[in-house]
Amino acid sequence: MPSDRYISSDPVRRRLRRLSQGERREEAVAFIRQYAREVGMADEPLRLRIAEICDALRRTNHYVHTPEELSFGARIAWRNHARCVGRLTWKSLRVHDHRHIAAPAAVLEQTMADLKAAFNGGQIRSSISIFAPATDKSLPSTFESSQIFRYAGYATADEGVMGDRANIELTHTARQLGWQPPETPGPFDLLPVILRDQNGGRHAFAIPPSTAREVLIEHPTRPDLAALGLRWYAVPIVSNMALTIGGIDYPCAPFNGYYLATEIASRNLVDAKRYDLLEPIAHALGLVTDAHGPAFWKDEALTELNRAVLHSFEKAGVRIMDHHEVSAQYMNFMQLEQRAGRTASGEWSWIVPPQASAGCPTFHLPMTNLHAVPNFYHSRYIDGGTLRLDRTHMRDGKWRSRYERLKRRWRDWRRRRDRIWQRS
Repeated sequence: MPSDRYISSDPVRRRLRRLSQGERREEAVAFIRQYAREVGMADEPLRLRIAEICDALRRTNHYVHTPEELSFGARIAWRNHARCVGRLTWKSLRVHDHRHIAAPAAVLEQTMADLKAAFNGGQIRSSISIFAPATDKSLPSTFESSQIFRYAGYATADEGVMGDRANIELTHTARQLGWQPPETPGPFDLLPVILRDQNGGRHAFAIPPSTAREVLIEHPTRPDLAALGLRWYAVPIVSNMALTIGGIDYPCAPFNGYYLATEIASRNLVDAKRYDLLEPIAHALGLVTDAHGPAFWKDEALTELNRAVLHSFEKAGVRIMDHHEVSAQYMNFMQLEQRAGRTASGEWSWIVPPQASAGCPTFHLPMTNLHAVPNFYHSRYIDGGTLRLDRTHMRDGKWRSRYERLKRRWRDWRRRRDRIWQRS
């Protein structure tokens, strides 16, 4: 498909973290020490590797991770990410090293090949495809689409919306790049994937039909729900988050897991800013939506829609989990982290499910987002600016603690200043 011209802005560069040479060196050395501690590297190889990294940073402000360091860093980034509830299996993350691939078409082709392997006949395995890192002189091809699979959103003549409201702007961009919607547009039209090349130009690529696996949503006992024609794609692949490891950012690192039923049934299909289908779903389920009485029909509709999503994915042979099961897994993850002497990072509003929250053990669990690196982030203005070294396991003395606190305050002030100035 056609691409647009790169004019003057650099949105990829703008959203990456801004690290001084000292900050980058601190994160690099701390990461290598963590790598050595957890994999069992001897003292002499560790000393030589630190010297090699510091020399490279002094000369070029960049260094290259070994394949083993890259795989370890990606898994630790997942372990540290406070907004993910499914981190129990972080050690099993499949890491694909594609740092040699540069062209947008090749990036998408390789991502689709990795997705095919991750789908695993429906028994989805978590995986990540890591492409070239960002340096002071160059940027890799990057995904502009927030996920590989996205449904179109169309503004209608009566000021309504057909499809996914979250993707109205993405749909407009895709059409500018040459994408044509079906002759009869529908609420579940898959959009092309949009990537930026190394020069900033945007390209739209159609998704190969063989990889666009979708699940039709039906209820096991209430057949009228199927008449709504609801569907969802089988595998969530997040493509617009940057991976940061030891002071090096990888802005193109799409990763996949598998769905939690509430993501689809309690959010995507019913949120007012998404499909907003709660009332039509309630009618299809035969529920009375009385505006004058208690709105308990909403609770029942959400529960039955979750049951329908679970039933449909299981019928299609696609892996999925319910919120009670994943909450129990998260509690297990927390216990394992405590036994390992680590403080697990968590963000309550993301970990606690939107359905039957108080019935899940995570509802009563105190959580703290440590913003630890390695990690994933969207933008330095949203969540990347708060990322820092986790010192909770370090035995800092009184004066060291004071020094680190003052340094952290200085860096936080500098980031707030940069956000005001919007420096690129």
